[in-house]
Amino acid sequence: MSVGDLTKPHGAGDTNGADDTEPVPDRLSLGVAARLARYLQVLTKAKKEGKETISSQELSSFTQVNSTQIRRDLSGFGKFGKRGVGYNVDGLVSQIRKILRTAGQHNIALFGAGHLGRAIASSDVFADHGFRVVAIFDADPEKVGTSVGALQVRDVATVPQVVEDEDIVVGVLAVPSSAAQTLADQLVLSGVKIIFNYSESLLRVPPEVTVHTSSPAVDLLYALYFYLT
Repeated sequence: MSVGDLTKPHGAGDTNGADDTEPVPDRLSLGVAARLARYLQVLTKAKKEGKETISSQELSSFTQVNSTQIRRDLSGFGKFGKRGVGYNVDGLVSQIRKILRTAGQHNIALFGAGHLGRAIASSDVFADHGFRVVAIFDADPEKVGTSVGALQVRDVATVPQVVEDEDIVVGVLAVPSSAAQTLADQLVLSGVKIIFNYSESLLRVPPEVTVHTSSPAVDLLYALYFYLT
């Protein structure tokens, strides 16, 4: 089902536009930040489909967050206009990006030019949220110099210089577990503070570096637990 297929009535507590925002706190709680990111995912999809307004009930149906909680989360950052109309999609996307401090463009270095790496590079999953893959690396000499879309695969030996030249803030690891820690070490030494890890390796990094590991197996176990209980 697409966001555009939804026809539920707009919630009475919803708002339209973004005209009276509150100052953003220095640091959001993990729960609020996680929920806002989920709302942004749905809103971005709705925006791509040309949807102009969306209700809290619609957001709830896609995020599995109670509509009352959604309204509470959003009202904590200010008033968004008239009640009973629905949230203005474009305005709310901009506001949540400001709240999450993700407005603007952020450059990514992708490691791994295999099937997964190429799928990530060709996907809109990052671009839709202001992240742009500007460099792809691989340790395989046969892949170095080949093209992935408009980018040429680089040798991992050039990581420090490329991170500096391209102002890279995020490293994405789409590599075998055996190579992940070495690459993470290179990224840390190059000054990258955020690593998105698609491998099963448990990375060891300094406290100031954030690692998010995406594991389909763990996600399935989580879903299965709630299905069985």
